[in-house]
Amino acid sequence: MLTSWLPKLCAAIAALLFLLPAAPAQAFNNPELLPDSPTPIIDLARVLTDTQEQRLARELNQFEDETGWKLRVLTQFDRTPGLAVRDFWNLDERSVLLIADQRGGNLLNFNVGEAFYAFMPRTFWVELQTRYGNQFYVRDHGEDGAIFDSLHSIEGCLRQGGCSVVPGLPQEQWVLTLVTSVLGGLVCGFTAHPRKPGQIIAWQWVLIFSPLWGILFIAFGIGPVITRTTDWLPLFRNVAGFLVGALGAYLIYQFRSSNSSTPAQ
Repeated sequence: MLTSWLPKLCAAIAALLFLLPAAPAQAFNNPELLPDSPTPIIDLARVLTDTQEQRLARELNQFEDETGWKLRVLTQFDRTPGLAVRDFWNLDERSVLLIADQRGGNLLNFNVGEAFYAFMPRTFWVELQTRYGNQFYVRDHGEDGAIFDSLHSIEGCLRQGGCSVVPGLPQEQWVLTLVTSVLGGLVCGFTAHPRKPGQIIAWQWVLIFSPLWGILFIAFGIGPVITRTTDWLPLFRNVAGFLVGALGAYLIYQFRSSNSSTPAQ
């Protein structure tokens, strides 16, 4: 009896919740926190020193005069002007607002004008946020360093006509590309072992499995390197890692095969 009434009770509760009026979304709007004079930076969290703030303000104003792109910075913690900054800075489609807030898991957030997406896609901004706003980068470079470095990446990309990815290859990202390159080499080496008498390399199997080791080596091992840096050393290391992985896997299989075919004494 109880089991027959349980679905009806759940349906009634769901219907009741659906009929309840939704709470209106609350948006902060505190214009009293805005400065009295025009400035491209509102540092409520006191992340920047006075010297840093003055230098960055001159840089952002000069960049806007030269290019027409508007970059603005808001740092906040327990207080925020909220929507009031939109009218204060007259944010439009050619504006980017960098918001630095320590309370989230990631320090940085970007409100991007639509005109920027023609030069830097949405994936660029996600990568920019995760690279410079993560807790490890902030720990090593400081909150001020994260703000300066992310703004410099934006400025550099706009000056060169746009970027599909964030320039530069962090150490941890290169290590990941090296690992995938070695994995691609291992797959290629294992598939290349001979399967017929007198055969040295099974090229047909290498070609059959080329989508797998090709994705690991080319898409994940080489692609992120050549799109982010012109330095040849990371590329050379990844190619070497692929070759070492392929040769190692091939020789290990050959060694095991020779041992298994040796008759016991």
